[in-house]
Amino acid sequence: MQWLQTANARLGLLVLFSTLVWFMPIPDGLSVEAWQMMTIFIATVLGLIIAPLPLGAMALIGLTATTLTGLLPIKTALSGFSHPTIWMIAAAFFISRGFIQTGFGRRVGYLFISKLGHSSLGLAYGLVLTDLLFAPATPSTTARCGGIISPLFRSVAEAYDSSPEKGTENKIGAFLVQCIFQCNAITCAMFLTSMAGNPLAANFAAEQGVEITWGSWALAAIVPGLLCLALIPLVMYKVFPPELKRTPEMRQLAQDELKKMGKMTQSEWMIAATFIGMVTLWVLGPTLSLHATVTALAGLVFLLVTRTIQWDDVLKEKEAWHTIVWFAVLVMMAGQLNKLGFISWFGDAVGASMAGYGWVTTLAILLLVYFYSHYLMASAMAHISAMYSAFLAIAIGAGAPPLLAAVVLGMFSNLYMSTTHYSSGPAPILFGAGYMSLKQWWKIGFIFTLIVIPVFMIVGGAWWKLIGLW
Repeated sequence: MQWLQTANARLGLLVLFSTLVWFMPIPDGLSVEAWQMMTIFIATVLGLIIAPLPLGAMALIGLTATTLTGLLPIKTALSGFSHPTIWMIAAAFFISRGFIQTGFGRRVGYLFISKLGHSSLGLAYGLVLTDLLFAPATPSTTARCGGIISPLFRSVAEAYDSSPEKGTENKIGAFLVQCIFQCNAITCAMFLTSMAGNPLAANFAAEQGVEITWGSWALAAIVPGLLCLALIPLVMYKVFPPELKRTPEMRQLAQDELKKMGKMTQSEWMIAATFIGMVTLWVLGPTLSLHATVTALAGLVFLLVTRTIQWDDVLKEKEAWHTIVWFAVLVMMAGQLNKLGFISWFGDAVGASMAGYGWVTTLAILLLVYFYSHYLMASAMAHISAMYSAFLAIAIGAGAPPLLAAVVLGMFSNLYMSTTHYSSGPAPILFGAGYMSLKQWWKIGFIFTLIVIPVFMIVGGAWWKLIGLW
């Protein structure tokens, strides 16, 4: 199968597959247009997975195919770019750049370390709390991990001479790197704006008549999420303990770094004010009738007007513009699939085969399949695009409360990012540091699925019952 390693071969295979599916007999209950849209959507998602071209390029190919085949007029094909969710996530991307450029993220990290850094376990909690604090306004997990958390982790490891090159990785570095990796998946699951795929899932839910607000997502995730963040470093400390237990020097080191940074600059104050204001308005948005996208854009405008970030910074944020392209195309396609009746047809068909199980069992099975199938995926966004809508339709068809099913599937769209060395943007960054072997990485990733999944299903289930989700 070495020939599949070339981009042209993968692209050719994708074209061949799409052609075969396009001309297959259409199942009863589906229109020709629904089948053709499904074919282009699946081909686009497969393109995101096998990546013969970058995500944005594959999305544009799919968009163009919908118009060249006569399936959609160009105005409809481009409608995704006007969707409010697209611009909310883009604005959050642009704002997150300010956390890194101003040094505010590093300052907060050192502040936590100066308070909690007396032990290796305390250091782990300090890094996790830093990630949690910035998660609501940093949808790029790669930027959050690579620009804020990873440099802090490196500083700690280097301070104690914990290095793979020297064979001292188990001193403290290996322990910290897995705490960061496992907990990053949790912080991503806790807020609608903490991972780029979450608004995509929320939009797919909206296509099926389920509205997920920033507040409803955060409220549902807060109890199981915080419990996991408390448990993971503690369990890691027991099953994969660092050689170094006490780290009293780190508190002084962090304090010294804070002294070097001096007082907070005006830019840092602007970032802090923007962050607090945005989170407040996201929580109060439904009460104030203020759309989440308006809040995000207002935060961006405030930073531009105060010159905390420059317009050139916005233009250089390639990941954000990249996200706008593929996000808009997938949103448009998902909407068309729903309008053409494909989602309801698929949900009814699969749901009927699981009718005897009841909605609780059906939802549990769907969540487990959804989670563990990520071992076959290298992109959370591609996974959401491929499976979220269909699984939500099946769960609702089985009788699950729509909001419960939509939010829990959304949270699980992040939890599976803690499994492999290719499961998310932060994965190759942290694995690439070399503190763990591949075997160790996968072993620990699987062990913690046996903790995280029960916490969300059992403790989370009880919490969701208490707040009225079911």
